[in-house]
Amino acid sequence: MEKYKISDLAKEFDITTRSIRFYEDEGLIQPDRKGSMRIYNRRDRTRLKLILRGKRLGFSLAEIRELFELYDSHQGETQLTEMLKIIDEKEAVLMRQLDDIKNMLDDLNTARERCEQALGASQIN
Repeated sequence: MEKYKISDLAKEFDITTRSIRFYEDEGLIQPDRKGSMRIYNRRDRTRLKLILRGKRLGFSLAEIRELFELYDSHQGETQLTEMLKIIDEKEAVLMRQLDDIKNMLDDLNTARERCEQALGASQIN
């Protein structure tokens, strides 16, 4: 069985050991203990990878925890349905943000054109 120290995982995923301990405190990973040393297995490593991927995709820790709980309870179809729901929600938020960004860029371009026109007009006079 593959075993990892907290420093191994921190180095592999380029995160702090404090972050890993935080995810442990949140109940998202459960390493074995040997005295005061944490011993992580392949399942913990995989979960840590999924946590970090979920965070990059905008998932909250509560959403990640819910998906893990569904997986642990062997509710694969429910987990996939819930995952699709979360993906749809994230996509909708990103699409609204994209529209806002496009509108902001249009406003900035309009402002730029007006400034350039004003500068051009003042240089003629």
